[in-house]
Amino acid sequence: MTDFCKPQQVKKSITAPKRHSLRSLATLYPYIKRHKYLVLSAFFSLIIAASVMLILPISTRYIMDRGFSTVNGTMINSYFAMLLFLVGVLALASAVRYYSVITLGEQIITQLRHDVFAHLITLSPGFYDRSHSGEIISRLSSDTTHIKSVIGATISITLRNMIIAIGAIAMMIITSLKLSTMVLTAIPVVVIPLIGLGRKVKIRTRLAHDKLANASALASEQLAAIRTVQAFNAQPAAIAQFSDLVMRAFQAAKESILSRTFLTGFAIFLIFGSVVAILWIGSQDVLNGQMTGGALGQFVIYAILASSAFGQLSEVGGEFAQAAGAAERLTELLHEKPDIQIPEKARKLPIPFQGRISFNNVSFSYFLRPDVFSINQLSFSVKPGEKLAIVGPSGAGKSTIFSLLLRFYDPQKGKICLDNVNLQQAAPYDIRAHIAYVAQDTAIFDGTLRQNITFGKESATEHNIQNAAHAANAYDFIMSLKNGFDTRVGERGITLSGGQKQRIAIARALLRNAPILLLDEATSALDAESEMLVQEALEKLMVNCTTLVIAHRLATVLKADRILVMDNGKIIEEGRHDTLMKQSGLYARLAKLQFAA
Repeated sequence: MTDFCKPQQVKKSITAPKRHSLRSLATLYPYIKRHKYLVLSAFFSLIIAASVMLILPISTRYIMDRGFSTVNGTMINSYFAMLLFLVGVLALASAVRYYSVITLGEQIITQLRHDVFAHLITLSPGFYDRSHSGEIISRLSSDTTHIKSVIGATISITLRNMIIAIGAIAMMIITSLKLSTMVLTAIPVVVIPLIGLGRKVKIRTRLAHDKLANASALASEQLAAIRTVQAFNAQPAAIAQFSDLVMRAFQAAKESILSRTFLTGFAIFLIFGSVVAILWIGSQDVLNGQMTGGALGQFVIYAILASSAFGQLSEVGGEFAQAAGAAERLTELLHEKPDIQIPEKARKLPIPFQGRISFNNVSFSYFLRPDVFSINQLSFSVKPGEKLAIVGPSGAGKSTIFSLLLRFYDPQKGKICLDNVNLQQAAPYDIRAHIAYVAQDTAIFDGTLRQNITFGKESATEHNIQNAAHAANAYDFIMSLKNGFDTRVGERGITLSGGQKQRIAIARALLRNAPILLLDEATSALDAESEMLVQEALEKLMVNCTTLVIAHRLATVLKADRILVMDNGKIIEEGRHDTLMKQSGLYARLAKLQFAA
């Protein structure tokens, strides 16, 4: 099988994974600061819960040493009542802590996701030209999930274990200095091997996740193009490739499982073996009368609490590193500046707006091809209300003109003006408010037909929506559907034909009723009858609009006031249809080929 459809695999170092500074987490402080009451609630409930955990072994000691020595059960009943009260306090404090930290995490991540998306939506198309959409979505979803996990649980667990570890060690020393010295000496012997093994387990787990991510990427790519896969009967090849990647993920997961299995058994043996050894030594002191049984029990419980706390602390380092990396990547997005800058004193387009367009010696190249000018020293003007057609072979720079007019990009040289206002001195929002645009690649969103038609103008009345649908020759097919305008169209309008999508996009532009109309192959997906009807509607709309039409099908530009013929980013011919046909140039050759066919 060819590997043209294989997802791009990023090579990663297994032995030297990238480390991220925990200082990156400081960027989350402004979000945490907004919820100081939740933070205080989580902190105080954490202190109470940890303190109760440290008091419980003392209660156990008194029950063992004093409760059973009394003739009646009055004393032991009192001790157990106190123990039950402490358990109740622990439960309440733990519940409050859980609610506070989980709510804090959810609120912070909700605000962070909102801010990241709100920033992403303002970035210029140039940013997306040089970025991978999958990576951006991953930062918005999985990276924020990592941060939520740390804020919503890991930080709280870390603080609790630090308090318990310090408190337990202090109480161990108070209970028995001899046994404490032995335990503290043994802790490095137990913890250091576990940390080393734990890192190896994390490396293998990360490798397993990477292998699974490759399989997921392939599945996503193949399912998104399911019609192409099935049309070429490529299901067996796709299944074989997916199975191969899944098996690689399984082998990596199997190695991770074996490592975790060994680590679990080794950890249990070391921890409980050391507890047994300390307990045996302590039992000799009990037999010799050097300490009570209750004191030994108290010491063992504190030792277990301390070792457990240290064990959990050793596991959270990876989670903090992941969250730090996630915070760093999100911060990079938030610090990304739009290529299109709004001047501090942006000029407003004049009122009333005439719709005059001028390109003055404009040159532009895209980021990915900086040495190739898509348009080169281009100059032309369009009068208010004029209908200008732009034709030429693919790659001539036609669509680039529209992108510059919409100020998706700024030219490297020259200037573009609307009503004598340089676009680089105006705000993009103000510019685009005066333009209706029908793109060559029709954008239909997952929602209803009504939502797609009113996109960008949600306040439109039902009367205006229906008029726009009528004018775009979309009304009849919309009303033939069971739910009419409330029919959902699926992701990218998957339930609509190409012609239906284009008519919805035209209705959207008609509803905008802007003074400048940009039509990029607006009728390319329509059949002959629908094209004729839509063309009639567009001609009515063009009466009061400055219109620029890009078309490969020259039949759609015959009635244009003027035609620009472009090639290699330059205008090589200009005039009306009849004039250009007489010149026997590129336009005449294209026209003869199309009309002869």
